[in-house]
Amino acid sequence: MKTNICNGRSDFPRNTRSNEWWFHSISPKNICLVPFLIRNFASLRPWPTKLKGEIGRSLLCVRFFGRCLLTAGWLAAGCAAYAAGEVGSSDSNVIARVGDTEVKLDEIRSTIESLDAKDQAALARDPSLLTQTVRTLLMRRVVLKEALAKHWDTEPAVATLIQRARDNTVVESYLQSVSKPPDSYPSEAELQAAYDARKSQLLVPRQFRIAQIFVALPKNADKTSTEKAQTKLETIKKSLHQSGADFASVAKANSEEPESATRGGELGWLNESQIQPEVRSQLGSLTKNSISEPIRLDDGWHILKIIDIKEPYTPALDEIRSALAQQLRNEKTQANSQAYLGKLLQQTPVAINELALSKVLNKSEK
Repeated sequence: MKTNICNGRSDFPRNTRSNEWWFHSISPKNICLVPFLIRNFASLRPWPTKLKGEIGRSLLCVRFFGRCLLTAGWLAAGCAAYAAGEVGSSDSNVIARVGDTEVKLDEIRSTIESLDAKDQAALARDPSLLTQTVRTLLMRRVVLKEALAKHWDTEPAVATLIQRARDNTVVESYLQSVSKPPDSYPSEAELQAAYDARKSQLLVPRQFRIAQIFVALPKNADKTSTEKAQTKLETIKKSLHQSGADFASVAKANSEEPESATRGGELGWLNESQIQPEVRSQLGSLTKNSISEPIRLDDGWHILKIIDIKEPYTPALDEIRSALAQQLRNEKTQANSQAYLGKLLQQTPVAINELALSKVLNKSEK
């Protein structure tokens, strides 16, 4: 059942966490392995959005192949760990074990530290995800152990991937090292200048703290379902119009969206731009603590309460200092990468046989 009042969020409000695609529940009945649990450092940097010319294409190629082939790099690291006897030893630091396969506390800490702030916040909100992470690590180890026992890493195709991953890891990490700005960057003056130049982009739009009562009624519902939903909707409206009516209690008793219903219908804070136009047009005339008329969307009827409103504002520099500093460092790293590759291209011009290269994608030519 979808209860979607937001633009582009079909799962709202069921999943309010961000970037959690890599978490999977693993149990004896449901084993779901993910190819990248621990995201490599290359993935933590944003992709350049505007890279022009040969320098830009070179940088994109370096990063693209680095990311594609780092999968094999993890396999290579696992091979080394097993060969060195690092896995399977008895240690008070071990927090999980399957047979003689273990996951240690330091490994989990390292995993968490490698995540960005949003993913770490997701873990903080839902500690059960940490257990799922440990389970996934363990199962990956079990698969790796079996693959190594069968000498899968010596298969020619796999060995080639491992070597390419190693080469690309060296290239990517070296490019990162020569592109990294000094620790002193940005200075306070540079931060202030960037803040002043980007004030219009930093404007936080109007926000609404909303609660809802949802009555499901798909667009293609039959007559019986429609009449049943209408009857329930009228009952809810009468309950809300009674003296001393409590919206949260009515939502808990009647809303057909179970997750928000347990919170008295509360959906949390939403930016104005996140809300569907049909809903946004209704909210504009509402004030704090007011309740809307039923709003018909594709999934059913929504009755909304405005719990609170925040008018548009521009955050002070101190509120976004850390995020702005990191953004400036990312931009400087990207610029340094392009400059470094540009210098290399000048020192070592690249010659490409475009005619021969065109045959690579032409399967009819050999």
